Amino acid sequence: MREIINLHVGQAGVQLGSSCWRLLTHEHSISSDGAGRVPERRSEESIDNFHTFFSETPSGRYVPRAVFADLEPTVIDEVRHGAQRSLFHPESLISGKEDAANNYARGHYTIGRDMSDIVMERLRRAAESSENLQGFMLYHSVGGGTGAGFSSLLLEKISNDFGKVPKIGYSIFSSPNLSTCVVEPYNTILGSRSLLEHVDVDIVMDNEAIYSLCQRGLDLERPTYSNLNSLIAQVMSSMTASLRFEGFLNIDMCEFQTNLVPYPRIHFMLTSFAPIISARKAYFEPLRTSDLTKAAFEPEAAFARCDPRHGQYMACCLMFRGDVVPTEVVSSMAKIKQSKTVRFVDWSPTGFKCGINTQPPSYLADGDLGKSMRALSMIANTTAIAEVFAAGNFKFDRMYAKRAFVHWYVGEGMEEGEFSEAREEFAALEKDYEEIGLSSDEMNN
Repeated sequence: MREIINLHVGQAGVQLGSSCWRLLTHEHSISSDGAGRVPERRSEESIDNFHTFFSETPSGRYVPRAVFADLEPTVIDEVRHGAQRSLFHPESLISGKEDAANNYARGHYTIGRDMSDIVMERLRRAAESSENLQGFMLYHSVGGGTGAGFSSLLLEKISNDFGKVPKIGYSIFSSPNLSTCVVEPYNTILGSRSLLEHVDVDIVMDNEAIYSLCQRGLDLERPTYSNLNSLIAQVMSSMTASLRFEGFLNIDMCEFQTNLVPYPRIHFMLTSFAPIISARKAYFEPLRTSDLTKAAFEPEAAFARCDPRHGQYMACCLMFRGDVVPTEVVSSMAKIKQSKTVRFVDWSPTGFKCGINTQPPSYLADGDLGKSMRALSMIANTTAIAEVFAAGNFKFDRMYAKRAFVHWYVGEGMEEGEFSEAREEFAALEKDYEEIGLSSDEMNN
């Protein structure tokens, strides 16, 4: 058994968690209250290792290996009283009484510090009940006070307590043109600092890019957060499918680091998923393996607002699911390598890591995605991701030049020097990506 513990922090993390667990229960034919398996959805032939995400009690109940944490109760109360209210262990739903108020310092230094020990105790208990812990998955937004500040604090403590256990982050970054709060640029730069130090692989996403995907691919005029979260849930499901179902080529959590991260700091990934297509169109599309591969590399398919054509790929992990055979995958990759729009750095001759899982993707009955017998999730390390950081740095500089809103952070016990330190770290990260994009010849000259 290879277990993964999921940590959902802040409003974005909790709402994303709800979508992910809806999909996971459906994939493993577990009832929405965790009381048992649904026989009509189970296939006797397939190997189903539900233990990756669920622990089984002696009474036959299936309990998610998850901890939900928020500094104020509203969003977690929706889980407590919603359709999944009987699914989660009551002690795994942890909420405080006072919000972080979009303030990184409140989440990290004052209110968050009081609640961090409770969350860590719950994580320790989840880890102790695991036989072979694969790692942690963190779901959060780096624009909010809880998602940035409290997540940073928890990541520091997880690193201290669990050492080198892999940590993968699903991080919602601030969008170029959409914003939910004024101080988002501060929170993003301050919160991302801990992602740089304590996370092994971080998948960068932003709401604006996923909004566009929903509008264009799913024909949704006004997508909701639920629509966005259901797409991210499909990526998470594909990433972990190899741990849970049988396949030709399997990938575990350690392999993501080994194949995608050339240097410790360069671990921020771009992701895409195919097919993103509405049920109305799905019947008219061939959706062959080559079509999915081509779609995943389209610039518009990225879950973050940056253009991969402006950068170079260092490594790509392609995770196929369903009715896919290795020969089709090889020919699809060969076509991509010949493409002039997909450029790889000259020091990475192989470039691709592949996973092929025979379990077809699962689709919820009330979901927006059209059903397909095969799907592809791509995680790529590309220098183009620096565009996301550049946009955040630009906004940060505009505000910090006037020291606007800084007093709210200092008033919560944070030193003003942390702002400039975090900004310098991200300037160095931008520079690192720029240097990686240079060819070997340019570096030698």
